[in-house]
Amino acid sequence: MIDLSDIEAASGRLRGHAVLTPLLELPVLNEMAGGRVLLKAEPLQRTGSFKFRGAFNRIAMMSDGERARGVVAYSAGNHAQGVAAAAAAFSITATIVMPSDAPAIKMRNTQRLGARVVTYDRVEDDREKIAADIQAKTGAVLVPPYDDEGVMAGQGTVGLEIVEQCAGFGVVPDVLTCPAGGGGLLAGIATAMTLLSPSTALYAAEPEGFDDLRRSLHAGERVENLKGAVSICDAILTATPGKLTFPILKAHLAGGLVVSDAQVISAVNSLFDEAKLVVEPGAAVGLAALLSGGLQLQGRCAVVVLSGGNMDRTVFAERFARAEAYPEPA
Repeated sequence: MIDLSDIEAASGRLRGHAVLTPLLELPVLNEMAGGRVLLKAEPLQRTGSFKFRGAFNRIAMMSDGERARGVVAYSAGNHAQGVAAAAAAFSITATIVMPSDAPAIKMRNTQRLGARVVTYDRVEDDREKIAADIQAKTGAVLVPPYDDEGVMAGQGTVGLEIVEQCAGFGVVPDVLTCPAGGGGLLAGIATAMTLLSPSTALYAAEPEGFDDLRRSLHAGERVENLKGAVSICDAILTATPGKLTFPILKAHLAGGLVVSDAQVISAVNSLFDEAKLVVEPGAAVGLAALLSGGLQLQGRCAVVVLSGGNMDRTVFAERFARAEAYPEPA
């Protein structure tokens, strides 16, 4: 388990390296959601997502000897870029195991940042085994995407910033919604905000067919998603919550929210039109839950974590640009 001191230490390590991303408010989204909505804009973070925070903190915690061996990670794209950028900051080598069908922008940026990419078949291959083989051959240190205390502490700096920024707005948020895949981001945020903003109810947001965290919370234990489900939310399509993240989430979350791909598309378009932000589908599930009525604000204040913005222009044009956004309020 991590605690607030771990997150505060991570904040110190990240100072001068990570971006202090803004907390944004748009009147039109307030009207759409029926309350006050504050957007934590992690698409403006280095590499376009929150993942840089955890990767940098984990590598910063290594000894010089460990860093000299290089790092290895597996990721569909955002963690890949975060690890690649963090490794470059420390001038060490990075090997990233990525699915062959990963979004082109994520693959391209990972390589541009200097990492070596090893691809695999998402259906047939085991990415963790591939990474373990690379570890055995090279001695590289694994940087997991979420099930790691250093990674979770780094992601938890989002929660620290939210509390400080809300104080600047003169508000204590009633609720917070955050995308959940493996749960590292939300586990870090929950660790910080449970102590610093205990009256804020924390909700995970997931796409239909991949609501393993919501169902795990109901069951009281980790459960897996059924095979065969598909979603446009590629960044958060995990089979089950993390071993380390789930106990934290079970202890601190108020519940889980589920949204359809159609609701996500509308939220992405609303963010593009109204906030002028490019937000990838998996990062917009929390806002989709508010705008679709999955969570009723009724005049309250919500913080919505927008976790990343790495989406191909061609994908946006084909799947999003032609779709309708939520109607403007009367």
